Amino acid sequence: MNLVQRSAISCLAVAWLGAPALADVKLPALFADNMMVQRDARIPVWGTAAPGEKITIRLSDRKASATAGDDRKWAAMLKPIEAGGPFDLTVSGVNTITIHNVLAGDVWVASGQSNMEMQLKGRMHGSVDHADEEIAAANHPAIRMFIHDEPLAIYELPAPPDEPLADRVGAWRICSPETVADFSALGYFFARDLQKELGVPIGIINASVGGTPIEAWTSLEAQRAEPALKPVLDDWQKRLAGYDAEREQKNFLEAKQRWLKERAAANAKGEPAPKAPAPFKNLGVMAPAGLFNARIAPLVPFTIRGVIWYQGERNALAPLSGLYGAQLKTMIGDLRARWGSELYFAWVQLPNFQKEQREPSEPNGWGVAVRDEMRKTLAVPRTGMAVTIDLGGEKAGHPTNKSDFAARLSRLALHDVYAKPIAIWCGPLFRTARRDGENMVLTFDHATGLRARSGEIEGFAIAGADRKFVWANARIDGETVIVSSDAVREPAAVRYGWAANPKCNLVNAASLPASPFRTDDWQ
Repeated sequence: MNLVQRSAISCLAVAWLGAPALADVKLPALFADNMMVQRDARIPVWGTAAPGEKITIRLSDRKASATAGDDRKWAAMLKPIEAGGPFDLTVSGVNTITIHNVLAGDVWVASGQSNMEMQLKGRMHGSVDHADEEIAAANHPAIRMFIHDEPLAIYELPAPPDEPLADRVGAWRICSPETVADFSALGYFFARDLQKELGVPIGIINASVGGTPIEAWTSLEAQRAEPALKPVLDDWQKRLAGYDAEREQKNFLEAKQRWLKERAAANAKGEPAPKAPAPFKNLGVMAPAGLFNARIAPLVPFTIRGVIWYQGERNALAPLSGLYGAQLKTMIGDLRARWGSELYFAWVQLPNFQKEQREPSEPNGWGVAVRDEMRKTLAVPRTGMAVTIDLGGEKAGHPTNKSDFAARLSRLALHDVYAKPIAIWCGPLFRTARRDGENMVLTFDHATGLRARSGEIEGFAIAGADRKFVWANARIDGETVIVSSDAVREPAAVRYGWAANPKCNLVNAASLPASPFRTDDWQ
């Protein structure tokens, strides 16, 4: 990654630190008008000042002090404050900074790729269902979203830095019909659901960049410490060797101009148009740790309630997609270590996409491996997964029903984090399988009221030791499913929903769908 690529972003950290001769107290961009602080938890405040400068911090009746070190950095901790506001936050040294309209509530980080980045009404990924009506009704001043002012994109040259940034340019925006169109749609609907149920202010810090893999969002230190991820890092080392983003962009633009001329000539002759060149994609924006450096590191140690995550599409067809579970566990552990807290972490399991399933098992389909790795990662404590295998579609790379996706996430959070009495908060999750003669008997968690959404149960496949899967018959017996086939007398494994866009309709009493799963570990 060259200096030209990095300069647009890496200079932000230098600008924030300022010249050593300046004595003014400075704060990161997170500390600004209309901000949200986490209720009922200690509130860290930090910044820079002249070495030795005494700093006083006040929020409502909370007060703290600090002294800038030789490196000009200072940090203080305010005592917890209950939900409410608005308050003023004042930070005083030789100068005084006053931040107005501060609310105390619950702060969540919303991260991932384009389906988290997708706005209510955006230019790149389209608009959500009923966008105009949603925008007109979005008068929620107790919802705030921090949005970065210099976004990154895989189709552009600016790339993240090689080292963590001290700050990220951005601002807090109050939710209103005038501002909400640019909000992360999933983040907004999640916040709206929580605010309605809890009656407290909700803040969302948007950290999402379309088209990016999970390895971009985890620190290099954490990835290097996990032996299972060595193939991922080795692969990236090969891909980046000799890579020059400016050269690649220039080659693409030249190829595009040639294609436009060829297309015009073909149209004039009534001939088929030639295939367009593949678009330029900047590997520097997708490289390991880059987006951790640019989007996550500057947030630490700002107190948050948890993280919601919608990502996996970029990894879905990669040769190393089977490592996604190790990647997700590594990222969760890394974030928890940096925040010094067992943060709650919930993600969206990839929905159905592309052509409908034809074969009993289609293991090479889009997202199949990533979905299962996501399911397995639920073994990590204080995590949740929104099963959305019924919310996508053949062409829905960016599903427009984001409020439905958010409802699955908020249901998890309301139960797991806020202890709301929700009887069923997740779709059925495979637990055990045992052979009983010619049958396989499957048990599930969250299995109250198991049923087919409509018609007969479908989506189950069964195989013997020969590993040849055939469509299976399935019937419900209480909270178990019994699977069999006349073609498989000695069953060894069952798969359910094992395709990019599977035929599957098992739900529970809350009409939440069962996650795809397999009982085998065959390659």
